[in-house]
Amino acid sequence: MKENNRIIAAAIIAVGIVCLGWFVKAGIDNFVNKDRHVTVKGLAEREVPADKVTWSIGTKVTGNDLPLLYENINIQTKKIKQFLLKYGLPEKEITVNPPSITDLEAREWGDNVKAFRYIVNTTITVATNKVDEVNKAISSQAELLKQGVALGENYPQYEYASFQQMKPEMMAEAIKNAQKTAAQFAEASECDLGKIVTADQGQVSIENRDDNTPYIKKLRVVTTVTYSLDDRNVLGRIR
Repeated sequence: MKENNRIIAAAIIAVGIVCLGWFVKAGIDNFVNKDRHVTVKGLAEREVPADKVTWSIGTKVTGNDLPLLYENINIQTKKIKQFLLKYGLPEKEITVNPPSITDLEAREWGDNVKAFRYIVNTTITVATNKVDEVNKAISSQAELLKQGVALGENYPQYEYASFQQMKPEMMAEAIKNAQKTAAQFAEASECDLGKIVTADQGQVSIENRDDNTPYIKKLRVVTTVTYSLDDRNVLGRIR
């Protein structure tokens, strides 16, 4: 009977030691791995041609005969429209603003001696996805000058409107690059790379590639990702 009690007691002690060892290991793992994270940034870049352009062309006439000025501004407007149509831009994408008049004699300031009284301005705007056609027209503006059309500032505005379709692909690439960096850090730290703890939606920028080619856009997506780090051999280190 005593022998049986001894065996039972020894078994209980053995089980207790095993359980204690398991709990100690789990506790050490939790202690060592607690808050072991690495935060890295991932970058994805693309260069793409603009897929939309808005080009506003300003023109004006000056003089003292207002009806004649209206006639002349309409003639210039028609010349600009014909010019745009010539380069393959649809008429439905061309907008003509009503003429605006500046009466210099109505001003309370300035020199009373003026070469002319009225300035009549108008703006013709084309908004289109035909970027190549607009670029060809921009390069040929001298044709309008030869026709006597006075042009004001007319800087085109280029956009990349299809970015939302490309963003998921670029986000995936940015996260993949972030994972590579995190894996290198984990390897140097003698750890295994764990799961993603947090990840943001990515910072997006769309810029001109350079001042000379605004119709080429540089896309950037930068995402910040935090990974957990798992220690490879906790008990081995403790020993």
